[in-house]
Amino acid sequence: VQLQASGGGLVQTGAYLKLSCVLSRRMSNNYAIGWFRQAPGKEREFVAAIKWSGNSVYADSAKGRFTISRDNAKTTMYLKMNSLKPEDTAVYYCAAGVGIIHSSLSVPRSYTYWGQGTQVTVSS
Repeated sequence: VQLQASGGGLVQTGAYLKLSCVLSRRMSNNYAIGWFRQAPGKEREFVAAIKWSGNSVYADSAKGRFTISRDNAKTTMYLKMNSLKPEDTAVYYCAAGVGIIHSSLSVPRSYTYWGQGTQVTVSS
């Protein structure tokens, strides 16, 4: 499966952005879609993930500000980001995997398929 991330941009502190991740096909059951981000000079870090069941998990930095969701066809995933901060500046990636246990949803190597990333820049 191929993933295409989009929706990034340059915004000011406090702004809203909605990222999209389009899958080339619907995945079988027991999949998970995750959003990760990577700032220059830093490791890739977990942001949020949604499982095939609809359950979602968030990094502490995203809780209360970001929301992960999907469309009814389950081929497009979204990351809605409110109250953006300069420290949210990074390249955001979506990723997909099958059979990921809950405790491993935040681990990048748990995911098999990756999108190309979309740049989010938050100015102060």
